[in-house]
Amino acid sequence: MTLFLLVLLAALVFEYINGFHDTANAIATVVSTRVLTPRMAILLAAITNLLGALAGTQVAKTINSGLVDPRVVTMLTILAALFAAIGWGLLTWWLGLPSSSSHALIGGLCGAALAFSDFNWSVLRWSVAVGPAKPHQGLWPQVIVPMITSPILGFAFGAFLMFFIMVAFFWITPHAAKLSFGRLQLVSAALMAVSHGSNDAQKTMGIIALALYSATTAGTLDHVPSWLSFLRTPTFHIDLWVIFLCAFVIAMGTSSGGWRIIRTMGHSIVKLQPVHGFAAETSAAAVIQLASHFGIPVSTTHVVATSIMGVGATKRLSAVKWGIVNRIVWAWILTIPITALLAYLIHFLLAVFV
Repeated sequence: MTLFLLVLLAALVFEYINGFHDTANAIATVVSTRVLTPRMAILLAAITNLLGALAGTQVAKTINSGLVDPRVVTMLTILAALFAAIGWGLLTWWLGLPSSSSHALIGGLCGAALAFSDFNWSVLRWSVAVGPAKPHQGLWPQVIVPMITSPILGFAFGAFLMFFIMVAFFWITPHAAKLSFGRLQLVSAALMAVSHGSNDAQKTMGIIALALYSATTAGTLDHVPSWLSFLRTPTFHIDLWVIFLCAFVIAMGTSSGGWRIIRTMGHSIVKLQPVHGFAAETSAAAVIQLASHFGIPVSTTHVVATSIMGVGATKRLSAVKWGIVNRIVWAWILTIPITALLAYLIHFLLAVFV
């Protein structure tokens, strides 16, 4: 029971860190363009993240059953994955690098599963056919391919939308553009935050539901008091209280802000005006909503950053600060292997001392 409570606490800590680590996804552009003050932008993001987190559970179900063999998922496996993801999230936040909390959690889950199975690679589900409605699930179709395609789509959508706006509104004066797109950016920022909540908050929902299911099947929750009987989950599903809890925690994390990453996303990649912020947020939100609909746990960080790059590239390629982009790309590439290695080592240590 103690181990289960530790897993639950670690999951909520991860969700809180996810909230302030990824705050920049929703509000960096609206702050950098001075459409909203930082305090008002964080309040907007916290409320809309909460609404987005209540939108569905498709991504949570993918995290639970689509990536590793359920037989290797134990309390120690989940705890090691969470510790690895928390450690990487705090490190990249300290360095001001917008890395992916999603990929940190997935990498941790894979590394911990390998540790439990004595490095048996077959416990990782690379691609599994599950039926005509959803032909394949697994690491390849739901993580690796989206990890490559979603940033490309973010860049392309951002560039296309910005080019369309430039052609369609060439006649508008700079002052009118600033006022009009400043108002529109309030809508796009809210939509971006809803999209973030609909994808990122669900990953922790999946982890908590997985922990509840594992604890129930292992008999850990057999003797809990009657008032805690709602914790028993004999079949995998995501209870309403889990959804509300994760939504609330990610909103609280968002409200605390993540100023280091906001500076990188909102100022360091490219100089933004309200029209650029609107185009970047709208295109990123479209990609993330599409992924959430199909239950694909994409990196909202990757999508937002590449959307900003795509918008900036319509000015001129040199407008994008490629040195900063290079640091971000390396953080993206290293996230899954480093968190997998961390989780492997953490699982080994936990198995020895717990």
